Amino acid sequence: MSEPELSTLVTIKCKQQTIRAVRFNVDGSYCLTCGADKKIKLWNPHKQLLLKTYGGHANEVLDAAGSCDSSHFVSCSSDKSVILWDVATGQPIRRYRGHASTVTCVKFNEESTMAISGSVDNTVAFWDTLSRRQEPVQVLKDAKDTITAVQVTNHEILTCSVDCHVRLYDIRVGKMTSDYIGQIVTFGSITHDGQCFVLSCADSTVKLFDKDSGELLNTFSGHESKDLLLENAVNEKDSHIISGSANGEVFYWDLINSNCTRKLVHCKQKPVVTLSQHPTESYLLTACEDEVKLWGTKALEE
Repeated sequence: MSEPELSTLVTIKCKQQTIRAVRFNVDGSYCLTCGADKKIKLWNPHKQLLLKTYGGHANEVLDAAGSCDSSHFVSCSSDKSVILWDVATGQPIRRYRGHASTVTCVKFNEESTMAISGSVDNTVAFWDTLSRRQEPVQVLKDAKDTITAVQVTNHEILTCSVDCHVRLYDIRVGKMTSDYIGQIVTFGSITHDGQCFVLSCADSTVKLFDKDSGELLNTFSGHESKDLLLENAVNEKDSHIISGSANGEVFYWDLINSNCTRKLVHCKQKPVVTLSQHPTESYLLTACEDEVKLWGTKALEE
């Protein structure tokens, strides 16, 4: 069965200098854009509607994540801080300053009781978002270089690093498994079924690994990563791997046979680094410079 064509449904000029990260919220009705202008903006991308702007960071905002009920979100910045925000009031509730350097990535756990951040200081920190505690509850210090990405499931944390390793922490039993990938890992995601992780590597490949055995199942290539920290995503059906590229194209590969089945062109010869897959539908958000595009099938909009 051939996949329906994806086209640009909406183009948003964010007016944030450069978008460092774009993220759907938990149900895909809203999205957050993190800007080089130190601001985070909340949008309804389907209606091209700016809902709120959040200012409080002292430098570029590099990542953000919405809570499980969309009432809060966390953001992180090259100002070394993580901020917990109240979505409705637009106010920062907590400001966490435990990292010694730029904070590159941040996620919530499933219940949104803990924020987990990774940094250029090589550590991953856990912040209790319910208490008034200012220090991290726990700090993971296993990585030997910058943490590029963190992913969280109900009992596991995946961390990716410039030290060419990914580490999987099983919180239930307090166990850490480290895998040497042989390349700088710029981003990692986990398939929806929880069986595999998908790693973007600095050698212009995306690699699919079995989470339990550590076996390399597939390699996806054809895109150019240059020295960018390209992100990847898995589509809502776990059937395709998605990545941006240095030259403005967004690649879709078949997860099983690794064939490139689709290329979207966001903007010619300008990098598409950050993207976000809708949790249940085939919508995709991509960002290039100051512009975010919402992709989808025409049938989705009807």
